[in-house]
Amino acid sequence: MNTIIALKNVTKTYKLGKTTVEALRGVNLELERGGTYAIVGPSGSGKSTLLHIAGCMDTPSSGEVWVNGRDVSRLSEKALTQVRAHDIGFVFQAFHLNPILTARENVAIALQFLGTGKKAALARADEWLARVGLAERARHYPAELSGGERQRVAIARALVKRPALLLADEPTGNLDTERGKEIVGLLREISQQQNTTIVLVTHNAEVAEMSDYVLGLRDGKVVEQRATL
Repeated sequence: MNTIIALKNVTKTYKLGKTTVEALRGVNLELERGGTYAIVGPSGSGKSTLLHIAGCMDTPSSGEVWVNGRDVSRLSEKALTQVRAHDIGFVFQAFHLNPILTARENVAIALQFLGTGKKAALARADEWLARVGLAERARHYPAELSGGERQRVAIARALVKRPALLLADEPTGNLDTERGKEIVGLLREISQQQNTTIVLVTHNAEVAEMSDYVLGLRDGKVVEQRATL
C-alpha cells in the first residue's frame, strides 16, 4: 500500500458570524508514502484546513479521509487521538516547546505519552537530537536556543515516535531564508531515510520547490499538483 493519505470529495464549511465559509470544496487527493509535499496558495485558500483534516485535528463536513489505510472520518474522538499519537507527527511555526523542560525532555515527553519509560525515552531523545545536529544542546532550555535550534527540537519531538506521516504548518515561517532551507533539507533527508511522508504548508516559493511535489490550493480547491523534479 503506497498511499498514505487519501481525501475523497472532502468539504469543510463553518460559520463566521452569519456567514458560511466554504474552506474546502470537494477536494480529491492521494499522497504517496515517503514523499515530501508542499501545500501553497494565497491566504484563505484552505491550506491549514486541509492540513488539520489530514492530521485528524479537524473533521470534514462531508467526504472521506483515509490515513495509513484507515477511514479516519468515521472514527470516534478517542480513536482519532490514538491515530494522532501513533501515526502522525506535528511541527508548527510557533514550536510549542515547554519552557521549563530541556530540549531532551521536550523530545522525550512524546514517547512518555505513549508509555515509554523515562530512561528509555531520554535515551531516544538524545539519539534524535544528535540526528538533527543538537547533541551538544540537549540539556539547554528553549529560551537558551535560537529559533532554528528550537525548530529542530520540535522536529525531533515529532519524529522520535517514528510516525508514518509528518505535518508541518509554516515550519520555516519564523526563520530567515538560510535557516529555513536547512530545516526543509533536514526534513527531506529524514523522509528519505525512514520513508516518512512529509506535508508542509508554506508561503515560501523556494521552500516549496525543495519538496518532491507542490500542491496548489485556491478557494478551497486543488488547482495544481506537480512534481518539482
